[in-house]
Amino acid sequence: MASVNQLKSDSIMEQLKLHMSTDAGKELTKKIGLVYQINIAPKKLGFNEKSFVVDLKKGEVKEGTYEDGKPDATFSFTDDDFFKVATGKMNPQIAFMRGAMKIKGSISAAQKFTPDIFPKPSKMLGPFSCADYRSEDGCKLL
Repeated sequence: MASVNQLKSDSIMEQLKLHMSTDAGKELTKKIGLVYQINIAPKKLGFNEKSFVVDLKKGEVKEGTYEDGKPDATFSFTDDDFFKVATGKMNPQIAFMRGAMKIKGSISAAQKFTPDIFPKPSKMLGPFSCADYRSEDGCKLL
């Protein structure tokens, strides 16, 4: 069996990794100070999941499961639903109520996991750069 397919969410995680090294990312580390594990499935929750650790204690994002004990909260999403939550197109509470997001661990830690953690869409460049896509309101994630 081949490795897990490329996910739309991979680019978001890569941008989040870069965001952690900025002043705004360092501010998140000070403000939140929690560790999240995010499991992302290509189509169906629980199948062929790819895991990421968003460590807001150390200010780093890496692929794989959390190995220093238990994360404060673990989220499971499909790739499409994670993409929607991360880009602000779906409210995390709505995603949870619809069953699009599963949570394990501390509920208070989970409530601090908001789209504000992710860089704003204008800073998250997907497969296109601002030079590739122009509009009246600037660069957008497509």
